[in-house]
Amino acid sequence: MIQKITRSILTGYYRPVKKFVDDPLGTQQKTFKNLLEHGRNTLYGKENNFQSIRNSDHFTIRVPLISYEELRPWLDKIIINNQQNVLWDTPVKWFAMSSGTTEDKSKYIPVTKESLYNGNYRAGYHMLGIYAFHHPDTAFILGKTLVLGGSQQINRIGGNIYTGDISAILMKNLPIMAKRKRTPESVALLPDWEEKLQKLTDFAVKADIRAMVGVPSWILVLLKKIVEDTGRSIPELWPHLEVFFHGGVSFLPFQEQYELLIPSQKMRYWETYNASEGFFGVQFSSLSKDMLLLLDNDVYYEFIPIGEWDKENPYTVPLSGVETGKQYAMVITTSGGLWRYRIGDTVQFTSTDPYLFKVTGRTKQFINAFGEELIVDNADKAIDEACRATGAKVTEYTAAPVYFGEYSNGAHEWLIEFETPPSGDFVDFVHILDESLKRLNSDYEAKRSYNLSLGMPIVKVVEKNTFYEWMKFREKAGGQNKVPKLSNERKYVDSILDFINSKS
Repeated sequence: MIQKITRSILTGYYRPVKKFVDDPLGTQQKTFKNLLEHGRNTLYGKENNFQSIRNSDHFTIRVPLISYEELRPWLDKIIINNQQNVLWDTPVKWFAMSSGTTEDKSKYIPVTKESLYNGNYRAGYHMLGIYAFHHPDTAFILGKTLVLGGSQQINRIGGNIYTGDISAILMKNLPIMAKRKRTPESVALLPDWEEKLQKLTDFAVKADIRAMVGVPSWILVLLKKIVEDTGRSIPELWPHLEVFFHGGVSFLPFQEQYELLIPSQKMRYWETYNASEGFFGVQFSSLSKDMLLLLDNDVYYEFIPIGEWDKENPYTVPLSGVETGKQYAMVITTSGGLWRYRIGDTVQFTSTDPYLFKVTGRTKQFINAFGEELIVDNADKAIDEACRATGAKVTEYTAAPVYFGEYSNGAHEWLIEFETPPSGDFVDFVHILDESLKRLNSDYEAKRSYNLSLGMPIVKVVEKNTFYEWMKFREKAGGQNKVPKLSNERKYVDSILDFINSKS
């Protein structure tokens, strides 16, 4: 009876999803009007004359696109000067510390009551509804959910203003009943990564874990530790484990390792797209990893076409103007007080009825030193193909350009950490990687022609745990922190090489 009731509740969460799927553009217009109403009398709204804006066309003309650097002075009014009604008309108590891969310093993203409840939590209900709609036999809610999030701390500069990873903020503000179903808050919010890993292991081995939530790379670290500490397999420890709701990085490079750790036909992996700035997408079907764009979660979307990314005043298209198969940089306006904010993620739509998409990378995470326009999506798929062909399993990787020398052409230098190295000749792995990139990216293929401007990839294998130790060294272990996959400059590759050399 309990199981039937819980299933009924979960599937009931699908009704609002169907509503905005049936009327996507109308839903976005309602969201736009609601956000604008909240912003009219804020300092930012007065600065940009929100009172005179009557429609979305006026909005795109009169309100500038904004980056974090341009947003920061407005945040300082809240954090340092303790002002309110700056970006949003309700108080801001929380700031999510963004662990973006392309910035060395943390970004502070405002979190309001509206963005927390109408945005993140509502999107969480959508996630549950979509999953239960496709799997009405689900029973994960009857057990515990293992959550590996970030840490919480108090920002003393801002007085009574709290900061932390968005995952920590979400857990801190969960209703009591939801907290009982998840990893204990006292463990999940521990700031010390090693201590958190151990206590999560101690908790998990005794619990009926039926679902997991987190970033694939860090959950994998935890699962390996649990297996190592107990000497037991994951299905043996948790026979009712059913689903892993994952996000933050592509799951593709980690999929084989999860399938080895959890060799169960009933195990499911459900993609999500949530960031410090909001919760934007959820996998829409068991048959594809493509995600549904969430349209009633206090987020108004615009999109910058690929040729406009680096322009000083790029134009944007609304949701109604996107086309399938094209690359876009996403722009968001949210109830957190972000107005036409360039989040830095790139997406590609695979359908416009409904609006399905996949995350393809970051506007600052690519290699285009020679006109090859290599994006993370290309790199992930090529690594996966090379692994499957050679029996290898990659833990982490990063790549950057090697520039022209007096006697050499340019190239891409890859640092790769293997869980299982390629069988046979390592040259085969490099050759398949290169051929896959050519097939996936015509610009890369053109630049590789006859080795005229771009030579063969230079692949260097690093020892196991190198990336983990490097992230710890940078104080970015755990939580939502991610290893940068691609960079158009060499600072990450050189930093890792320097770190390796310092240990030798």
